[in-house]
Amino acid sequence: MIKSYFKITLRNLQKQKTLAFINVFGLSIGIACFTLLSLFVINEFSFDKFHKNAANIYRPYVLDNTLNGQPGEGFTDFSIGKMTMGEAMKRDLPDIQNFVRLQLPWGENVVRTDRNVERASLTFADKSLFSVFTFPLKYGNAATALHGINDIVLTETRAKELFGTDDVVGKIIEIQIGTTFQPFMVSAVAKDMPANSTIRFDILGNFLFAQKNSLIIGNNWHPTVWQTYVQLRPGSALPGDQLQLARFYMNLNPNYAADLKSSGLTWKKNEQPFIFKLQPLLSIHTDSWFHGWSFTDYEVIDPKTIWILLTIAGGILLIACINFTTLAIGRSAGRSKEVGVRKVIGAGKRQIIFQFLTETLLLTIISAVLGLLLAKILLPGFNQLSGRELQLSIALYPQIVLLLAGLVLVVGLLAGSYPAVVLSNFKPVEVLKNKIRIGGSNLFTKSLVTFQFVLSIILIVATTVILQQTKYLINKNPGFNKDNVIAIDASQVDPNKIFPSFKQAVLDYPGIMGVTSAMAGLGAGNDLLGYSDPGGSGISAAINGVDPDYIKVLGMQLLAGRNFEPIGANDTVKRIIINETMMRAFKWTAQNAVGQTIKNFQGRTAHVIGVVKNFNYRPLSEGVKNQVFETSADKGYTHFYVRINPGNPSPALRVIQKAWNSVAPGIPMKYTFLDDDVNNYYNSEQRWSNMVGWASGISIFLACLGLLGLTALAAINRIKEIGIRKVLGASVINITNLLLSDFLKLILVAFAIASPLAWYFMHKWLQDYANRINISWTIFLLAGGFTIAIAVITISFQAIKAAIANPVESLRAE
Repeated sequence: MIKSYFKITLRNLQKQKTLAFINVFGLSIGIACFTLLSLFVINEFSFDKFHKNAANIYRPYVLDNTLNGQPGEGFTDFSIGKMTMGEAMKRDLPDIQNFVRLQLPWGENVVRTDRNVERASLTFADKSLFSVFTFPLKYGNAATALHGINDIVLTETRAKELFGTDDVVGKIIEIQIGTTFQPFMVSAVAKDMPANSTIRFDILGNFLFAQKNSLIIGNNWHPTVWQTYVQLRPGSALPGDQLQLARFYMNLNPNYAADLKSSGLTWKKNEQPFIFKLQPLLSIHTDSWFHGWSFTDYEVIDPKTIWILLTIAGGILLIACINFTTLAIGRSAGRSKEVGVRKVIGAGKRQIIFQFLTETLLLTIISAVLGLLLAKILLPGFNQLSGRELQLSIALYPQIVLLLAGLVLVVGLLAGSYPAVVLSNFKPVEVLKNKIRIGGSNLFTKSLVTFQFVLSIILIVATTVILQQTKYLINKNPGFNKDNVIAIDASQVDPNKIFPSFKQAVLDYPGIMGVTSAMAGLGAGNDLLGYSDPGGSGISAAINGVDPDYIKVLGMQLLAGRNFEPIGANDTVKRIIINETMMRAFKWTAQNAVGQTIKNFQGRTAHVIGVVKNFNYRPLSEGVKNQVFETSADKGYTHFYVRINPGNPSPALRVIQKAWNSVAPGIPMKYTFLDDDVNNYYNSEQRWSNMVGWASGISIFLACLGLLGLTALAAINRIKEIGIRKVLGASVINITNLLLSDFLKLILVAFAIASPLAWYFMHKWLQDYANRINISWTIFLLAGGFTIAIAVITISFQAIKAAIANPVESLRAE
């Protein structure tokens, strides 16, 4: 019996090759798209799960609970007297089994071997890292790795880059610490970390070394970011015991609240000015509330983004399933006579239902297999699009098998059940007398297509809004001129000694317009500034040390006052320039701000000599915060900025490289373009918009396939009417319009439903941006027009095919 069902299925598919191909191809694309997006989502939620103790590892942190603190502000970088947080927790909290301290890299150190000289980020950790976390070693022993204070661990990739091989245990490399190179011995080589790891390193040193050496990069100030991870005993209730955690922290910091109060900070009554918490390792990647300072190449993702992508994946799959269902109905519409004949010769209702279900399940299985193959082919491109290194591996992601198995079963049953139930209920006599039909006028099929286009129009509007917002962020002036500026990292040298010579050398070239330096950089990865609370005012500000040419070279605007002048070594007057936001925070105006005095975090009185127009040193998604510029008698800072003439930068770069080699021989020059650094803030938005745009295009394509099936269904059911109209003189245009008008009504209904929904969702999404576009009505007009144009082309293709058919054939068939 089942064998005969398969034979009938294959014969029917052979008769309707085109529709069968469209049916399978459409669902395959939907499954491939769903698989890739699901793979991305599963990967984002799988961060750090490869660690054996992942469920019991937590990161302690202190969250600011003062009234002038922002939600999510806090820190993981702290010590308690002579004790670090990990040591104190291990001593006082019985549930702590182990801990590991890390110092995160900031910038890159110069590393050299006999073979080459490179820059690399340098991370420090306790040797307990390899017992708390699961980072397998390729060479060496976890018990002896990082045993000595000058021991290091390399990843296999970094080892090959430095030595040409990864079997390098016992070899010596030199790393620049401060201004001198120090020898380190390779004690182990770790396997390259999985892409879904929040903790990453290239070169790992002993944490004890970091404690004794405060100046790690060059001989200049740089942030020291410590993080502690603790391993709890299984089943511990400590993470939820807020009272015990607060008591622990208060016992170690009895004067903490009093010190904050004396600084002018306030908080709600009956509350503490801080919240001491344990953050699960498995939550760090998706914790948009607090993520602390992260590794330089690590990006925290907002869980809202993940859920939106999962919703999009589900929407595309739903469109594909609807498309599959409508085409299945379309293919079944012409088989009423077959059903009638089979019922006359004794076929039961169950047999007919089973026949149709067998056909749809077979097609669904074929589509699933092809969809997986298509996903495998498209995966490299999708990885490039998403910025991930995903693998379509059942061993890594067994959830995919369950998803696809459930998908095949559900889609097959849904797509086959409707035509099976409808056709199996036909009375044979009425079928054979041509009194029965199912088709395009059916409310069910029309509702499916309308719903398809509701989803598609929402995706088109969302894609347009996201693209416009991303373009707005990239193109909006941040308050300074970011174009044609080369940023040079001088953290490995003493800029106070080399900057004057470097500046003079490059300014001799006519293609270079200006040179300046600053303590803190601009753009992604370079935006850490020192924060202070001037004079206990409760108004914090970001401080950046700059040389006198900084404001002019970077194209910032002074609203009041004057710029800095060179400071002598004996100058005791502290002069600062503030931004508009800070001026308003003190309730000053541009007319009276100059000449005001405040106290900085060191208690020194600072005189305001100017007010600079607001500029964004952080992403435009954030508002402008208080900013203070100061200068000193130093001749240079660790970030050099060289403004060049527009056009080809190559000649200027050659001059800059030559000048660098002369003042810093043996130190590789690391440079970027400032506009790229600033635009890197928006990499996630660009990836996000590309992925949504890609999904939108797929949804429109699948919706058009659904229209094609529905049009074919309508044409089959109206074949006699079309033949009679042609005999009576109707033109191809008349018949095309006849079929077209019904479907255009469906699209207009879809547009009316989708527009307010799309506006609501995108309006909510834009609220996360301090600088954002306004949603224009033209976006909806363009989305509707584009959808109608695509639909007209799709429907017209099938309608014209029906209109030019020979009416004699259709009437004779009746």
